[in-house]
Amino acid sequence: QVQLVESGGGLVQTGGSLRLSCVASGIIFSIKTMGWYRQAPGKQRELVATITSTESTNYADSVKGRFTISRDNAKNTVYLQMNSLKPDDTAVYYCNLPLLLRIGTDHYWGQGTQVTVSS
Repeated sequence: QVQLVESGGGLVQTGGSLRLSCVASGIIFSIKTMGWYRQAPGKQRELVATITSTESTNYADSVKGRFTISRDNAKNTVYLQMNSLKPDDTAVYYCNLPLLLRIGTDHYWGQGTQVTVSS
C-alpha cells in the first residue's frame, strides 16, 4: 500500500535551482524518516538526504550546503530544494523510507523525477 510519487524535476542550467516534491501514501507519514535518493545512468544509487520525524536532517557530502530537505506532515510531502546545481547532480531522483531499504523492503520505489543539469 506504500505509494511514493515524485515530481518537480526538469532541465536546468548549471547554477540553477529546482524544488522536488514527494507525496507519500499508505504510511503513517508523520512518524517516518524520509530520504531522497538519486541514480545516474551506470552509477549506484546514492542517498542524498534524510529527514526524521523530528526534522533532523543529514546530507551527502556532495550536496551539503546546496540542498535542503524538508517535510510538510499535513500534506504527507517531503521536499528537496536544490540550489547551485551542477552537471554531476544529473540523475533520476527518488524518495523512499530508509528503514524499509535497510531491512530489504526494496519494492516501493516510485517512478522518480529526472533532473538534468546542463553546462
